Amino acid sequence: MTDFAATAADLDAADPLGHWPGRFVPAGDDLVAYLDGNSLGRPPRDLPAALDAFVRGPWADRLIRGWSEGDEPWMDWPLLVGDELAAAALGAAAGQTIIADSTSVLIYKLARAALSLSGPERDEIVLDAHNFPTDRYLLEGIAAETGRVLRWIETDPELGVTPELVAEVVGERTALVLASHVAYRSGYLAEAAAITAVAHDAGAPVLWDCSHSVGSVPIMLDAWEVDFAVGCGYKYLNGGPGAPAFGYVAARHHDHARQPLQGWMGHAEPFVMGPGYRPAAGIRGFVTGTPPILAMVPLRLGIGDVAEAGIEAVRTKSLALTDFALSMIDELLVPRGVRLGSPRDHDHRGGHLTISRTGFEELTPRLWARGVIPDFRRPDGIRLGLSPLTTRFAEVARAIEVVVEELDRV
Repeated sequence: MTDFAATAADLDAADPLGHWPGRFVPAGDDLVAYLDGNSLGRPPRDLPAALDAFVRGPWADRLIRGWSEGDEPWMDWPLLVGDELAAAALGAAAGQTIIADSTSVLIYKLARAALSLSGPERDEIVLDAHNFPTDRYLLEGIAAETGRVLRWIETDPELGVTPELVAEVVGERTALVLASHVAYRSGYLAEAAAITAVAHDAGAPVLWDCSHSVGSVPIMLDAWEVDFAVGCGYKYLNGGPGAPAFGYVAARHHDHARQPLQGWMGHAEPFVMGPGYRPAAGIRGFVTGTPPILAMVPLRLGIGDVAEAGIEAVRTKSLALTDFALSMIDELLVPRGVRLGSPRDHDHRGGHLTISRTGFEELTPRLWARGVIPDFRRPDGIRLGLSPLTTRFAEVARAIEVVVEELDRV
C-alpha cells in the first residue's frame, strides 16, 4: 500500500508555492484539513493590519473626502480593483471589468444587458439544466420579465456543457447563452473559447459564470472573445464572506448594451443629480449604487496574492493537488464503494473534485467533527475543494485517511 503521508511530505517539500499557506491566518487547533476553499477562502495574515490601516487612515481621517481625494479616490475603486483583477486572473485589458455587486446581481445586470443587444425575434435563452441554482433561477425570472423562453441543455451532471451540446440548441432565435466555466458540482472545466465561438456563429452573445474558476484556473476573456462574464470574490480570491463580485463587459459592447439597474453611480454626471438617466461611457455605465469600499480591502489583498504567485503557477499546483487526491481516491476510496464524479483529464478538470457514495450526507458532519471540512452537495456528493494557495498536500492526505476511517466504522 502506498505511503501517502510520506508522498505528501515530499510534495510539500518540493512545492514552489509551499510557503503560501503560512501567509494566511491559522485556524483553530481543531482544524485538520480545510477542503472547502472553493466555497469560502481563508483570510490572509495581512488582512487585520490592512483593515485597521483603512479604518484608522482614510476612513477615520479623511471621512467623506475619501471619495474624491488622493491617488485612489474611492469613486474609482470599482474600475481600479476591476483592472487589478483583470490583469491578475482574467486575461482582460483595462477598462472592461468592475467590482461592484454580488454575483447574483451582476448576473442579472449583465444578462439583461446581453439581451438588450438583440430584437424580439431572438426569444430564446440557452442554459444547462445542471448549472448553479442561482443562475437558473435568475434566468427563469428574466425570461418571464422579457417574454423570452428558456432552452435547456441536458448535461451529464458529472460533466458539464460542451461545444457539441451548445451547437445542438443555438440558432437564429438565440438571444443569450449562459454557462459556467467550471461546473459547481463536478468541477468540469468547459471549453470556453470553443463554446463562445459556437454561440457567436449563431449570432448570440455568451455570459460566463467564472465563480468556480477565477483565481484557480487561467481565464482569457479577451482572447476567447467573451462578451460578458461574472464571478465571485470569496472563493479562490479569499475576499471574505460576501465579498463583492466582478463583472466583465467586452469593450465592443460598451456603447450598445444597456443594463437595467440605473443607479446614480452609473450616471455620466453622478453629482449633477438632475432628471433623466444618461449612462456613463465605458464600463462605469454598468455600476449602479455606492461601491462596497470596505469589502474591497480584503479582496484587493486576495487579488494581489494571485498576481504575486502567478495564475499559471496556481493552476500547476491545483492540478498537482487534484492528481494526488485522485491517486488516494483510486487506491483507498473506490474499493470502499466511492465513485468519482469529476473529470480525470487535466483539460476538463477545475479546482475541485466530487466523490459520491450512499451515506455521504450522514458522513459529512462526522468529518466536520473530526476537523476535516469539505462540503456536501445532494444527492450524495462530497466536494473536495483544494485551494492552491492555502492547501498543503499533507492536508489532503490526512483528510482522505479520515474519510477511510469513518467509512470503515460503518
